[in-house]
Amino acid sequence: MSARPFPIGVAPFGRAPVPVVPSLTAPILSEAFGTRPLTGAAPGFVLATLPPGLVLWVQDRLSRTEFGAPFLPGMGRDLLRLDLTRPADVLAALEDGLQSRALAAVVGEIHGHAPALSFTASRRLALRAEAAGLPCWLIRHAARPEASAARMRWRLAPLPSATDPDDPYAPGDPLWLAELFRARGQPPSTWLVRHDRAADRLDFSAPAGDRKLAEPRRKAG
Repeated sequence: MSARPFPIGVAPFGRAPVPVVPSLTAPILSEAFGTRPLTGAAPGFVLATLPPGLVLWVQDRLSRTEFGAPFLPGMGRDLLRLDLTRPADVLAALEDGLQSRALAAVVGEIHGHAPALSFTASRRLALRAEAAGLPCWLIRHAARPEASAARMRWRLAPLPSATDPDDPYAPGDPLWLAELFRARGQPPSTWLVRHDRAADRLDFSAPAGDRKLAEPRRKAG
């Protein structure tokens, strides 16, 4: 997966200047929060950022119950799934995964407030990711941001998909409103992100600034 970083001052699609996009495959701990309940914005965005290779994807019980398990044939990625019960088990599995040379990245889904995910636990995970040279993502469902050592923290909102060039009634490429609300060495920024599935690439542009952009598409009638 590659991300297209537009330099500041360049405005694709006639939009406002676009902030520089950070590396999404950097060997760091990142967090992704969904802005709406029961949407796949955060998992979808994280999935689109993953590098080629085998990825460990771990879920706790509530994440699996509320959001379902990844449908492997439709993922477009080589995933090794692990279904666990508690957030503490997810964190332990991620730490173990970061010690494997067979993996390209590790991803964990944790639902709700998790006392096991303390600042100390997140710092340990961040240090393990940097030492291993692997990206590590935590997807936080139904949770508010708390103290964390994650180097990047994102909020993701789903948007109506792009138009399918072959069928106007079919969903096109996924679109998200992505807010980087905390990052080391980078100011907070917001982008409109499109996953170009044909090229397997994330395209970043400046949001339109229209609140209607983030409203879900409603079926007529």
